[in-house]
Amino acid sequence: MAGLQQGVRLGLGATVALFFRLKIRLIAGNLRGEVSRQIGFVFSLVAAVAVAAGGFLAMSLVRLAAPDMAVNLVIIAFAVFWVTWTIGPLLMFGVDDTLDPSRLALLPLTTRQLAAGMFTTSVTGIWPLVTLVITSGAIAGLAAGVAGIAIGVIAVLLQFALCIVTSRLVTTALSGALRSRRGRDLVAVGVLLVVLLSQAPNLIANRGSSLDVERVVVGMAGILRWTPAGTAAHSIGAGGLQAVIGLAAVALVVLGFGALWIAALKRALVTADTSTQSPAGVRSRSLASRLLPDGAFAAVVAKEFKYVRRDPRGRVGLMAAVAVSAVMVFSISGGGRGEMSGAWLASFPACISALMLSLQSSNAFGIDGRSLWMNAVVFGTPRDVRNDLAGRHLALAVIAVPIVTAVTLAGSFIAGDPLLAVPFALVGWGVLGVGLGVGAVASVLLPYTSPERINAFSGAAPGQGGVAFLGSFGSLIAGTLLSLPIVLPPLLGVMWWSALAVPYGMGVAWAGRRIGGAVGFGRYPEILAAVSRPS
Repeated sequence: MAGLQQGVRLGLGATVALFFRLKIRLIAGNLRGEVSRQIGFVFSLVAAVAVAAGGFLAMSLVRLAAPDMAVNLVIIAFAVFWVTWTIGPLLMFGVDDTLDPSRLALLPLTTRQLAAGMFTTSVTGIWPLVTLVITSGAIAGLAAGVAGIAIGVIAVLLQFALCIVTSRLVTTALSGALRSRRGRDLVAVGVLLVVLLSQAPNLIANRGSSLDVERVVVGMAGILRWTPAGTAAHSIGAGGLQAVIGLAAVALVVLGFGALWIAALKRALVTADTSTQSPAGVRSRSLASRLLPDGAFAAVVAKEFKYVRRDPRGRVGLMAAVAVSAVMVFSISGGGRGEMSGAWLASFPACISALMLSLQSSNAFGIDGRSLWMNAVVFGTPRDVRNDLAGRHLALAVIAVPIVTAVTLAGSFIAGDPLLAVPFALVGWGVLGVGLGVGAVASVLLPYTSPERINAFSGAAPGQGGVAFLGSFGSLIAGTLLSLPIVLPPLLGVMWWSALAVPYGMGVAWAGRRIGGAVGFGRYPEILAAVSRPS
């Protein structure tokens, strides 16, 4: 085992070359067969070239700013790259097998050889090269003279090594937790918090605060200057002995992180994986099974609640919808001074949250995966499919209705008229029903696999990204159009019309299940094949 230091006699250079060839072959192998993968790779390559060129140009143009401001901007940019490389691989854990040391534990390599190989796989690819190209723009933006260019090259290489080593240290140290259900939940919550924090400038701006941009940049750079990434950026602009000392400090940090990574890697290779251990006991019957009559309908509802409780794929979408709704409420309110007010402020967040939550039904069968064949065996009529969809809708509605209500209350209180919560909560519930009906049709027309991966953010199997986008975007557009008859009249002052929203939504949901049941019963073999694609 690698952790026992009993590897084959292979030098570090040969190990690096071997892993480089393996990564290239892995990339080439993923492009064989399906045209959709090749098209996706071409688009990714074009996007990478555009981002690299634009980023390099933007970084080099800081030379047009005042010297101190130019250095501050590069410090912030380097720090952002460092944080992105620290958090980003956590989203790819379970998608990129090279991030998980347990995948490589049986290779006859020492820990140091394995670390060298994993480092090589991290820097081999399109987006690592994009990072290196963009950060190289700081040389054109800050460096002066031959000595400055030399210092800039060293600083950029140290920044790149810092990003790679930090990302590897974090993913390796958390690999055991990331394979567990609780660890994946924490990652999902952390990612959503990062997304919310990224909206902080927009929220502040919408609240009418007058920001002194230059003062904010100087303040941020003054703090980030003392981080390893900030020190590397500052060294490019400082030059001289100060730059040498700063780069030496960054190099020591990189070496220290590398040593910690190797120690974490050694520990990960000899630590038992507890993520697949069975629970200590067996839970009693679920609440849904107790309240609903015995039968397939109650079983579907109970199964959906278990997905939400135990499968990260069943929670990430709900948490994302809640996060988007929260951002929407505060970003459009402007503390009562925003562009929207009154009925618009109470209605818009309610409708958006209802649509976002109902999108979870646009691929109802994807989370079942290969186990959907059991439904195909027992379903004998379109009514069985309708009952299955109805059970899924009821489980989602039980969760979504309180969320929509809370969002509507928040918008109404911010608008200064709490009584608006009553009609627009009804509108939100009606929009939710419309979204469920549209989702039922989309589930049978555009099914796709929800990959059974460690990473809960992987949305579809390779080659199904277009289907997933079309299903989600099409459901959003169709749900919006079908919701207009119950959304527009209350916005125009006809509040009594909101009493028709819930019956209208229930009617659309019923019609969607009728269509989904009829179409889905005839297409069950195709649906089963679509949701069972290898991921």
